[in-house]
Amino acid sequence: MRNTIALILGGGRGTRLFPLTKIRAKPAVPLAAKYRLIDIPISNCISSGVNKIYCLTQFLSVSLHRHLRQTYSFDHFNGGFVELLAAQQTESSGTDWYEGTADAVRKNLSYIEQDFVEHVLILSGDQLYRMDYGDMMKTHIESGADVTIAGIPVSRDDAHALGIMRVNDAGRVVGFLEKPQTPEEIDMVKMDPAWLDSQGVPSHGRDCVASMGLYIFNRDTLVDFLQKTQYQDFGREVFPAAIRSRKVQLHLFDGYWEDIGTIKAFYECNLSLAQHNPPYNFNDSESPVYSRPRFLPPTLMEGAQVTGSLIADGCRIEKGAVIENSVIGLRCIIGEGVVIKDSILMGADDYETSARQQTAASQGKPPVGIGAGSVVQGAILDKNCRVGKNVRIVNDSKIQESDTHEECPIRDGIPIVCKNASLPDGWKLS
Repeated sequence: MRNTIALILGGGRGTRLFPLTKIRAKPAVPLAAKYRLIDIPISNCISSGVNKIYCLTQFLSVSLHRHLRQTYSFDHFNGGFVELLAAQQTESSGTDWYEGTADAVRKNLSYIEQDFVEHVLILSGDQLYRMDYGDMMKTHIESGADVTIAGIPVSRDDAHALGIMRVNDAGRVVGFLEKPQTPEEIDMVKMDPAWLDSQGVPSHGRDCVASMGLYIFNRDTLVDFLQKTQYQDFGREVFPAAIRSRKVQLHLFDGYWEDIGTIKAFYECNLSLAQHNPPYNFNDSESPVYSRPRFLPPTLMEGAQVTGSLIADGCRIEKGAVIENSVIGLRCIIGEGVVIKDSILMGADDYETSARQQTAASQGKPPVGIGAGSVVQGAILDKNCRVGKNVRIVNDSKIQESDTHEECPIRDGIPIVCKNASLPDGWKLS
């Protein structure tokens, strides 16, 4: 792993996660009260012994860059780093933006062609899972593969939303179909469940293997592909071409894995983490999830009722508040009698001073936080939201998509109060 570099693909504009990506890159979106999406692949890398990590992005990368700079600092003796590679003007590529995942890597080949690099680990910046990449590297080396891809067994019902691979008995990938829609298409790439069972992965009725979008390339193989083609995307172009001309090996994975690419997926994933037995455990001492260290006071609760929820540091929850099945982020101020159910509050970037509160009040804005008597249900509140007293953020009309309220659009039926938004006393979602 010492001769491996990791490239984390930060994604494009993140339109499916909008408005959470309105002013930040997708990997910088907050997760599970105190983390960011980018913390997941980086933490997996650190636990796997990979400490040379690049994150490729081009859209709204300021907050992501700040987070990486303030969080990840390695010692001088092992030479590790986490660096952001944003699109930039160069002699070879001019002023072009990244045109896709493969094109982004192509425009940074100079980092891949360093003498010490033998393998390139390519990861996604918007997935939640825990994996030892050392196990995947073992599969790659023992099979003599040019490319190894992580795959997860899925049912036929889930196959239509994923890239499905066909694998021979030796684990070599021999076919690939992106998002098969018909039973006939699924039959073209389905697997014998008995083969999965023989690999030590219980099939449980699953007969398809989906690509997780995680790859290990031999360095020279990757450079050859990118220099001799104009392929722009790994999943749609580079990977299918590799199947035809190189040895591509499957690395089976059967743990929790969630692609957080849409508002609905983001919402459901976060709330699942607040369950009694969450599908993903942040309390793993052998493979922890790292994030920015903060010097915040403990959360203060005064006569509040909290059930099945994640509460981050530095919050103040006043008497009579009821919080159920929710995720409460850093520095949340929740007033008396507030009811929060099935919701995600991302908290605040800092504490609001008395002077700032007075300035906001002079502009007719409530303080940062949730005012007394307000009700929040089935919603997402981005950072630094100012919610007044007796506000009701509930999608009673069951609207699926709406931009009627600029500061509180609805996506996938979920109201989203945008970052820095201000809702006055008595405001209601209609």
